[in-house]
Amino acid sequence: MGQEGATKRGSSLSLPISTGGAARTSRSILRGGAGSRQIHKTLNNIKITILCGLVTILVLRGTIGFGSVSSDNDLENQAMIEETNRILAEIRSDKDPDDPEDNGGQDLYNFSINDTYSLGAKIDNWDEERKIWLSQNQDFPSVVNGKARILLVTGSPPGPCDNAIGDHYLLKSIKNKIDYCRIHGIEIVYNMAHLDKELSGYWAKLPLIRRLMLSHPEVEWIWWMDSDALFTDMVFELPLAKYKDHNMVIHGYPDLLFNEKSWIALNTGSFLFRNCQWSLDLLDVWAPMGPKGPVREEAGKILTANLKGRPAFEADDQSALIYLLITKTEWMSKVFVENQYFLHGYWAGLVDRYEEMMEKYHPGLGDERWPFVTHFVGCKPCGSYGDYPVQRCLSSIERAFNFADNQVLKLYGFRHRGLLSPKIKRIRNETVTPLENVDQFDIRHSAQVTTSN
Repeated sequence: MGQEGATKRGSSLSLPISTGGAARTSRSILRGGAGSRQIHKTLNNIKITILCGLVTILVLRGTIGFGSVSSDNDLENQAMIEETNRILAEIRSDKDPDDPEDNGGQDLYNFSINDTYSLGAKIDNWDEERKIWLSQNQDFPSVVNGKARILLVTGSPPGPCDNAIGDHYLLKSIKNKIDYCRIHGIEIVYNMAHLDKELSGYWAKLPLIRRLMLSHPEVEWIWWMDSDALFTDMVFELPLAKYKDHNMVIHGYPDLLFNEKSWIALNTGSFLFRNCQWSLDLLDVWAPMGPKGPVREEAGKILTANLKGRPAFEADDQSALIYLLITKTEWMSKVFVENQYFLHGYWAGLVDRYEEMMEKYHPGLGDERWPFVTHFVGCKPCGSYGDYPVQRCLSSIERAFNFADNQVLKLYGFRHRGLLSPKIKRIRNETVTPLENVDQFDIRHSAQVTTSN
């Protein structure tokens, strides 16, 4: 499709997707197969249990010397490994035999040009409903100790990583986020469920955010952060008072957004949504480019034609938000484009400077002197592909994690031997007056001083 055609089609964000009668009929057919799907899952679980038992027997036999090692045993072990890998591959696929995409190649979700995708039932009075709920449930205030209640949301796919070491780095990522939230009194949700199969991949955050807003009316701000982003300034705290008149906070650059119309003007790897009607309305107009299949592919052509520098690929949530804000400018009055600190900090320009930062500066700044968030855009430690060499990504993530972890370990009198080492060393001796160390080294005191300033 040419530039002109794409521009004309890009005048509206209401793209066709299945929610009409045909789709509802198809879904009812699928519900009819729930019994067979449940049987399949039960059999699969039995297989896994049997496999685990057999593997345990093999390990015990090899450990205590029961029986002799023979070529027959080797063949048996190899067959066991192949069967285990087959079942793991089936789990990773995140599919059931009766799912529409596997039903003889026939897609049961019929698209209709008269239907538009929706995240859910239209809600028009959320602000009023939430206000009433808060007044009736005063044990769940939206402000605690003078701070608006924040819920940090992150997650990862439901299956194991393609790259075995990827799960290890997902663990480090969530550990890093838990540490930051504990220090600053922030609640955290880690999600591994696809709430809407049509909004897969980078779009999966939208139905999750909406569901959390509606299920947690006591939360004032929903803070989304990608799993490949790490806190690297554990002292810095969000200046929420700065955003009292705004409902969305996102890292970016207004010049790139409105003058250049660049597809990297904003970054949706870390952003905040106020729990309000405005946010629900924005999600409603943001989501229609996201359903997988023809809609997402056609939307991708529109985005590539209208956003500077964007490669040709299916629609992504970041490009769709940028396109929405530059074509529907009325939304911008409630969007705060933040670049005074690193709500999102591109890793390639930061990780090699950590030693310099530690020597020259101190935590609590949040900007290029001591980055608040280091985001590993283009690295896919959990996947089988990425824009950068795997070893470079993994070593850089290790440096970022240890850089942040040192700030936490300081209270306990330890630090990592180096930014590339998981091993730690003692940096001070035990004392008979431990509370003096708490007052001096507890990072929570630093966070309180920074906030008061």
